[in-house]
Amino acid sequence: MRPRVAIGGMAIESSTFSPHRSGAADFTVVRGSTLLAKYDVLPSSVEWIGLVHARALPGGAVERAFYESIKTELLAGLRAALPLDGVYLDIHGAMTVAGSTDAEGDLAAAIREVVGPACLISASMDPHGNMSRRLIGALDLATSHRMSPHDDAPLTRRRAIANLVGCLEGGVRPLRAWVRVPVLLPGERACTRDEPARSIYGSLSEIERRDGIIDAAVWIGYAWADEPRCSAAVVVTGTDEAAIKSAARELGRRYWDARTAFDFSVPAADAEACIASGLSRTARPFFISDSGDNPTAGGAGDASYMLERLLADPRIASGQATAIWASCADPAGVAACVRAGAGAEVDVPVGGAFGSPWSTRLQGRVERLRAADPVGGDIAVVAAGGVRAVLTTRRKPYHYLRDFTDLGLDPAAHDLTVVKIGYLVPDLFAAARGWMIALTPGGVDQHITRLPYRALARPIYPLDPDMADPELEPLITRS
Repeated sequence: MRPRVAIGGMAIESSTFSPHRSGAADFTVVRGSTLLAKYDVLPSSVEWIGLVHARALPGGAVERAFYESIKTELLAGLRAALPLDGVYLDIHGAMTVAGSTDAEGDLAAAIREVVGPACLISASMDPHGNMSRRLIGALDLATSHRMSPHDDAPLTRRRAIANLVGCLEGGVRPLRAWVRVPVLLPGERACTRDEPARSIYGSLSEIERRDGIIDAAVWIGYAWADEPRCSAAVVVTGTDEAAIKSAARELGRRYWDARTAFDFSVPAADAEACIASGLSRTARPFFISDSGDNPTAGGAGDASYMLERLLADPRIASGQATAIWASCADPAGVAACVRAGAGAEVDVPVGGAFGSPWSTRLQGRVERLRAADPVGGDIAVVAAGGVRAVLTTRRKPYHYLRDFTDLGLDPAAHDLTVVKIGYLVPDLFAAARGWMIALTPGGVDQHITRLPYRALARPIYPLDPDMADPELEPLITRS
């Protein structure tokens, strides 16, 4: 008989410093055959059972009632599907649930209780998640993306599935070597385009080819949640205890020793310095990351801090220089623009829709309206001086050139294009002729030493820069 494997999970990145709250309206939930269709390669040697999967754009902490509803449905589906040989758990790793400090650990432990010790559980994760001791204790296999930005996300899912199927077909009960590395970095300081992340992550495929090793993974951790589990971690999975222990120790030590070398891919400065630098350049498009309110890292997406800085520059305010600012979630502002109509003059406060403490008066002309965008809802572009401010009904990241051109905006025709983002994703990175990261405030502030951590396990670098070298001895867990 073919092995029976169930698929399910819940994936979101949640900032505890963001005023936003993530609930049912933020998640896309798929079930059954629709869920199975998400995965391009599911080996026919296995009987796959699609249960439930919920996924959302990063945001604030998840409302507990919604988390419990998905967890309850997933566990009920597992019970109904028993007996199972395996579970593929598709998660992110940085989900915060109101009232919990290790949501993925809680979910995986509950799954383990239902399926029992003989069932293999394999998880795929984002390296900006947190691999806690509780989580790895509930799993048999775990792997993570090896590229940031995550161009290899589909490969990670395939690897997690292949590892699970291989162990089931070979009768393998894998061992795990786990090391917590007390380093916590924003992902923008650990881009795999750059050293030292490029070499560390580039070594993983070689390590997993060693005898007795199935997989090697490194987690950067999630910097914008105030939870004890948040830190870098290493997991090496295999059948040879000495081999996985040695590799995990090697990776953990390498990451720790490189901690001071991690840095941004491009110059990073305050908003005013980025604006001045961008306006001094001639090559276009020039991108500025409004990094502190990046919705794809968990920011609320409602802060107008950067808009205020743009309008404070006389060249931009007068229209002598031009800038795109994308985007700000402000349902009331968009509604006011829709009521006024395209071409009308408006005077609206922008910012703070979810509670961010920045609001800016925007006086200008409604240049364009777009109804029912699949992600952003209704959208308005308001021209104020040289700024084209993009307002959305729902939080929407602007990751592709077509996101701008669909609104009649061309980054190459503007002096600055300011995007709520961290590192540039591939489409914008390829187009950029200049780029800086603005260290703006917000729920995903890149200056993590400015954030009011209370629960984070200390000491940890860089919050405790003079801490002693940690032991970094791997913990072995068995199925």
